Amino acid sequence: MYLHGTSKINDKGHLQIGGCDTIDLVERFGTPLYVMDEALIRQRCREYVEAFRASGLKFQVAYASKAFCVMAMCRIAEEEGMSLDVVSDGELYTALQAGFPAERIHFHGNNKSPQEIEMAIDAQIGCFVVDNMVELHMLNAIAGEKRQKVNILFRLTPGVEAHTHEYISTGQIDSKFGLDLDNGSAYRAVQEAIALPYIELLGVHSHIGSQIFEVEGFQLAVDKVIAFAAKVRDELDVLFSVVNLGGGFGIRYVDGDTPLPVAKYVEAITSSVKENFGKYGYPVPEIWVEPGRSIVGDSGTTLYTVGTYKDIPGVRKYVAVDGGMADNPRPALYEARYEAMLANRAGEAEDELVSIAGKCCESGDMLIWDIQLPKVNSGDILAVSCTGAYNYAMASNYNRIRRPAVVFVKDGEADIVVKRESYDNIVGNDVVPSRMKQVSKTV
Repeated sequence: MYLHGTSKINDKGHLQIGGCDTIDLVERFGTPLYVMDEALIRQRCREYVEAFRASGLKFQVAYASKAFCVMAMCRIAEEEGMSLDVVSDGELYTALQAGFPAERIHFHGNNKSPQEIEMAIDAQIGCFVVDNMVELHMLNAIAGEKRQKVNILFRLTPGVEAHTHEYISTGQIDSKFGLDLDNGSAYRAVQEAIALPYIELLGVHSHIGSQIFEVEGFQLAVDKVIAFAAKVRDELDVLFSVVNLGGGFGIRYVDGDTPLPVAKYVEAITSSVKENFGKYGYPVPEIWVEPGRSIVGDSGTTLYTVGTYKDIPGVRKYVAVDGGMADNPRPALYEARYEAMLANRAGEAEDELVSIAGKCCESGDMLIWDIQLPKVNSGDILAVSCTGAYNYAMASNYNRIRRPAVVFVKDGEADIVVKRESYDNIVGNDVVPSRMKQVSKTV
């Protein structure tokens, strides 16, 4: 397993993260356990901010909270000078409860409810990213009732297909997201927006997908967005003050993944922006981006305890852990791949080929197929790397499994930022109708 950030093998032969022995963390907090390397999170934040500062452009780097949204993470984003993207009332509430400045919050989503829009307007967030015409007119009406003008960006579908899994590719024409450039819907949206009294159109937003390793897709999206901006300027006399080029920057999950350094992505984007806006004689607007996975993905490690195993001669050996698709649905959703090691025997020879199974009652609950490990025993601790993004965020209570705790580790200190769910949490929202016969409780 590739060691990210502060991860290392200590003199006990144990995996250590943030100066904390993972076996000590297991004894203290149990498993499954999400462990987040705080120093690496902060490093990634700073890489984006510093790269944009070096470009000389006005910018905002907004952490895409959908990747991992807890109050402690919102605090880090604020401390590191970032803005924040949210896509639901729950994410917005989390950010506000964490004390994140509302004026630096951007609200995304293709189906914002009237209640979510009201909540965001009342909080006086910085910007709505408008996805469609229904939302535009609903937003104007609600803002009008409150006599409060709102800032918006229009989300565009630029017709750029990123080289990624179809479920996480979003920039192509056939997408549930955004207004299409080629069929004229984006242009008509600008025409309508500038006529609405409670809408302040700042600019446009483009996002082409996730887990992208090349810069060419971003550069092509820049070309299309700038051509659209020039058309709108020339024909409607509207200048965009903001262009949001989205996120989707890839990380290394397994050998063969080849993400670029953050600075390379930023340099390619900002150079393309300067060159293309210059061609059109267009004043360079403020550039926004919204990394999520590339901020937190490789900072996360999930620790599991090995339970049972099943050896099928001539076929494979299944090793089961005390988690699975309930805490990491990505392998089941889109065949995501991961690396892992035995955290308690990290220095031993990896001479056994096994497959890691989860405990959910689904044949598809497989975390890793065919991985080399030391001969695995019940009670070993399995560490799966790069689980910081879209693991806790997508976790469920399938089979009524309790969601794990989350700890931040840094400089030898470990802090709980999300408590492990209790049995009371599991049944806390259940209601038994009074017409049903009372049964005696058993423990």
